[in-house]
Amino acid sequence: MRYEGNIFRPFSEANSYLLQCTIGCSHNQCTFCGMYKGEKYRLRSLSEIKEDIKMAGEYYPATEKVFLCDGDAIAIETEILLEILEELFRTFPSLRHVGTYAGPVSTLEKSLSELTALRAAGLTKAYLGVETGDEKLLREIKKGVDYSQMLQAGQNLIRAGMNLSAMILLGLAGPGKRSKEHALNTAKICNEMKPQYLAALTVTPVPGTILFRQVQKGEFQVLDPMETLAEMKVLLENISVEKMKFVGTHASNYLPITGEIPKDKQKMLDLIEYAMRTQDPRVLRNEKMRGL
Repeated sequence: MRYEGNIFRPFSEANSYLLQCTIGCSHNQCTFCGMYKGEKYRLRSLSEIKEDIKMAGEYYPATEKVFLCDGDAIAIETEILLEILEELFRTFPSLRHVGTYAGPVSTLEKSLSELTALRAAGLTKAYLGVETGDEKLLREIKKGVDYSQMLQAGQNLIRAGMNLSAMILLGLAGPGKRSKEHALNTAKICNEMKPQYLAALTVTPVPGTILFRQVQKGEFQVLDPMETLAEMKVLLENISVEKMKFVGTHASNYLPITGEIPKDKQKMLDLIEYAMRTQDPRVLRNEKMRGL
């Protein structure tokens, strides 16, 4: 297998074969993200991709999970994606899962029939960087879409039959009133979108990003642990989606927490309240243990 640049994947894809289909991210403008800042976006040739699949098949013929890298493989032309999926399922007889990051802009560029065709061909899961449901904040972080467009992107993926993991960022608005607005509006878009999974991460300024420079200049204030937990509490209190898995175990989070909503909602809220009240080091990650 051959890789170019840094390779990233969701933590739930830890056991997947990582197939690099693009270099970088087709959008690559988000103020908080440093994953592909040094990469010029391009699509790898189909012949190279098929060669990599063949090599992986020789070494790992029993592969069950594949993740399409880099940052936004959904942006690839549908016919090429269909050919990649066909090659994957031909090579790996036990394959049961193919996932990809899905940027909202590139998702909206595909018709519902195209997304449905991709799902029928085996693209089972999409990870959508929602980040926030706050209209003003979406503009500030340069996501490239407004609230209604972000909602439409998520709903289209669900209508196509894919499992949707919506990713949101705690602390993205900074402290005070805007923190609560961010939490409330993010709960709102989740309630309307109804993803099967909601993955919460915590803002961690990355050198080389606009957000990092804003922190250095004093233009942005990073939430402290208790402020972050308070924001998570407001978010969870206001989410009402049925049978949605909340995943807050990412290494960036101060409090690793997970559960199904609504079944485990109160249990998670109780744990947040306990952590805020006691600041118990047995349940809270310290700064040295946090990361991206």
